[in-house]
Amino acid sequence: MTSTQAFPVGGLPLLRSLAENWWLLMLRGIAAVAFGILAFIWPGITLLALTYLFAAYALIDGVFALGAAIFGHTGGMVPRWWLAVVGIIGILAGLIAFAWPGMTALLLLLLIASWAIVIGALEIVGAIRLRKEIEGEWWLIISGLLSIAFGVILFVQPGSGALALVWVIGIYAILAGGSLIGLAYRLKNLKQSN
Repeated sequence: MTSTQAFPVGGLPLLRSLAENWWLLMLRGIAAVAFGILAFIWPGITLLALTYLFAAYALIDGVFALGAAIFGHTGGMVPRWWLAVVGIIGILAGLIAFAWPGMTALLLLLLIASWAIVIGALEIVGAIRLRKEIEGEWWLIISGLLSIAFGVILFVQPGSGALALVWVIGIYAILAGGSLIGLAYRLKNLKQSN
């Protein structure tokens, strides 16, 4: 079945692209949940190890988001700029963290906070674009709001210790990953029903 047969012609091309590539959102969600679980398993993790763990997560998340933007089948009708920007920002954040792993805790905190706020805002933009075409777009809105709230909390309380940072990051990653997995299931069901 081709993508034009699976979705009505009047359907939003971005929605078609997301539904066709629901598994990329699923992979992003699984990577986030795995990252969060690892943060809880190793609560005494050093800041250097946290930097590498964050770098790997941001890089993987960015690659999956960029892959969804590149391999999506929208026929060029709707720009996938927001998903591409999410991917590029994630890749850059991961590369920066790998390149300068000895940065201070405050710089790492600000990098993570900035990344979370930008990603959250872009996820909300994507959800707003989908709200007229799909029920359950709130999964992406929740993920975006969690990202923004996480970033703001890190900016407001930068003096928190590295261990507290690990726990906050772990909670955020699990909740945001769960939201992405929920959206992926919704898109998979939408694809199968059309």
